[in-house]
Amino acid sequence: MKRVITYGTFDLLHYGHINLLRRVKSMGDYLIVGLSTDEFNWNEKHKKCYFDYEKRKQLLEAVRYVDLVIREESWNQKRSDVHKYHADVFAIGDDWEGKFDFLEEEGCEVVYLPRTPEISTTQIKKDLKR
Repeated sequence: MKRVITYGTFDLLHYGHINLLRRVKSMGDYLIVGLSTDEFNWNEKHKKCYFDYEKRKQLLEAVRYVDLVIREESWNQKRSDVHKYHADVFAIGDDWEGKFDFLEEEGCEVVYLPRTPEISTTQIKKDLKR
């Protein structure tokens, strides 16, 4: 079985997220999603989510492409998660290009995928403030 892992906040789940999850799932048989906790988002990423962790987790678990949702609590856990969950592929949006190449040293293929260009949670939040 080929295992794929990705990470994100997935706040205000939208079709760009679904496109990413569909493409990531197509790279293997089992998709693990590291979902950023509220604390990690606030303390490290300096962003506040509209939906709390548990609600975002419920949304992701309802997406047919997702097999397992795990907690992302730090930037450094990716290396250990690759081993713990036996990930063969690490995939993430291309706005992170080059940032996770070190996972190849762990025997994990690293893939950066293009984002859906016309949609983003940041843009949705800006549009709603108008």
